[in-house]
Amino acid sequence: MRTYLVVMDETEESAKALRYAAQRAARTGGTVEILAVVERQEFVQWGGVQAAMEEEARLRTEARVLAASGAIMEEAGLVPSITVRQGPPVRAVADYLKERDGISALVLAAAPDGGPGPLVVHFSGAALASLPCPLIIVPGHLPDEVLAKLS
Repeated sequence: MRTYLVVMDETEESAKALRYAAQRAARTGGTVEILAVVERQEFVQWGGVQAAMEEEARLRTEARVLAASGAIMEEAGLVPSITVRQGPPVRAVADYLKERDGISALVLAAAPDGGPGPLVVHFSGAALASLPCPLIIVPGHLPDEVLAKLS
């Protein structure tokens, strides 16, 4: 069974990557895994304040991922696996890929305009040679109808 890994963040393009992966998984009898990354908050002098800020960021991330996964269940009839990690996004994705053997493809999306984003830059650059699976980059400007045809 093919498993598509999608990294969810607050960008519009991550929703495009998720939509593509879900449609592709539905058509190929695969599954979707969502990795949501919560970046550590800048150091605050008082530990309790920093812990509260990190918990708030984690709750926002979990809510966003649950909303996105709800859309997948409706659209593609899939129930994705959801993992939330804390730390730098590039490191979190790389570590997750090392831990999980069954990932068939890492699905990222480029921004609709401007630069492609730090994850796309990193994993399509020198890190591509060490990826344990193919990298799929979805153009962020594509309308949903085109994504459906491509998946």
